[in-house]
This record gives sequence, C-alpha cells and structure tokens, in this order.
Amino acid sequence: MLLHCLLFLFSTVLDVSSEDAIVPLASAVCALEGSNVTLSCTYTGSADSLHWYQQHPRSKPEFLILILESSGYIKKADPPYPRLSTKLNKTTKEVHLEISSAEVTDSALYYCALQ
Repeated sequence: MLLHCLLFLFSTVLDVSSEDAIVPLASAVCALEGSNVTLSCTYTGSADSLHWYQQHPRSKPEFLILILESSGYIKKADPPYPRLSTKLNKTTKEVHLEISSAEVTDSALYYCALQ
C-alpha cells in the first residue's frame, strides 16, 4: 500500500462579518491508499452554507460539496464525486469531509469555506 498525504488548508471567509471564521482542525492529513479519511473544520459565528473545494497542483479549485447549516441540505458537484460525503455538527460547529477508499489522486489541497 502506498502512503500519500492529503494536504488540507482553509480558504478565506466569504461575505460574512468579522466575527465569522472557519479553520481546519489539522493542516495536513496522511493516509494509506484504500483507507477512509476525514477532513474537518470548525467555524465560529453564523454560517448559511459550508463549502468544500479541492485543488490539484497547477489547477484551479474545484467545487466538491456544500451543506446548508439551517436544513442540512447537501448539494454535490455535477457530476458528483461518489466517494465523498459531508457531515455537519451544529453543536460543536464542525463540518467534516469524508473520503472513502482514498486514492493517490485524492492528494490535493482541500479548502473549507463558509458563507
């Protein structure tokens, strides 16, 4: 099995007050190929929606998935990435991106953002 790192950074906050922020719980995650990986961010203040993006070297960020805080509604990219899911914990104000059966091609920068 190959060991690869899924690098994880956070994006800027979009259209929110100075009291609203989102930060990753870890700056980098390494995982074995085929394992399940969870990337997590915690946020402060209020959020209408929480977004996840992926960026490969020399490429623009690509939308993966968003979740509406109020209803839990999830919108996936079109076409969707089948091994991705998201979870929101309103109590701890954490949002998670879950990658099942990690592949080497999953190695990238991941951004969490709130709006």
